[in-house]
Amino acid sequence: MSAISDKLQAVRDRIARAAQAAGRDSAEVALLAVSKTWPLASVLDAAAAGQTAFGENYVQEGVDKALATADRNLEWHFIGPLQSNKTRPIAEHFAWVHSVDRLKIAERLSAQRPESLPPLQVCVQVNVSGEASKSGCRPDETLALCRAVAALPNLKLRGLMAIPEPADDEAAQRAPFRRLRELRDAVAAAGIPLDTLSIGMSHDLEAAVAEGATIVRIGTAIFGERNYA
Repeated sequence: MSAISDKLQAVRDRIARAAQAAGRDSAEVALLAVSKTWPLASVLDAAAAGQTAFGENYVQEGVDKALATADRNLEWHFIGPLQSNKTRPIAEHFAWVHSVDRLKIAERLSAQRPESLPPLQVCVQVNVSGEASKSGCRPDETLALCRAVAALPNLKLRGLMAIPEPADDEAAQRAPFRRLRELRDAVAAAGIPLDTLSIGMSHDLEAAVAEGATIVRIGTAIFGERNYA
């Protein structure tokens, strides 16, 4: 058993315990292994341990890994900030994009998605904490953006994503996740069906699962602390 295999199992156990505590089925919570900055060997270790979905923040790194694993039936999710000059390789090589925060980006992804591929699965990113440094649309813009994105060809709007301000206690962690869940429910009530809440990372996955996460994005707890040097 590799260290990554052991850590993956520990994360799966955390998800199972959190789901049980919330009265949920753990099968409702998908694990996205965030492999940004980690070498291909680490991805292959995780894949050997049964992990199939991987998240990347940097376009070229993600594309390189997707191409290198094209024969392995892995699913690649782009979860980083989106620049309009980088949408084509994302549209061509990823299955999911979690970070759509403005219509121009969604329009480019739709136009550049190859017809040979299934629709690109997308989430609208919402800046639930109102941080100036964070990407994401404002909460009061969410419904209008979801309406516009849902109307585009070659995209399938699945839900909402957020990266709230870090907090230490579970009540503080849960509050922004709850706001995002309520926003998703409001969008769904307006006639736009959404089934995805992409929330929760290594330090707060329990709070996210308690508030309805359907995808948790876990990097450090699987691969270790990153060195950005």
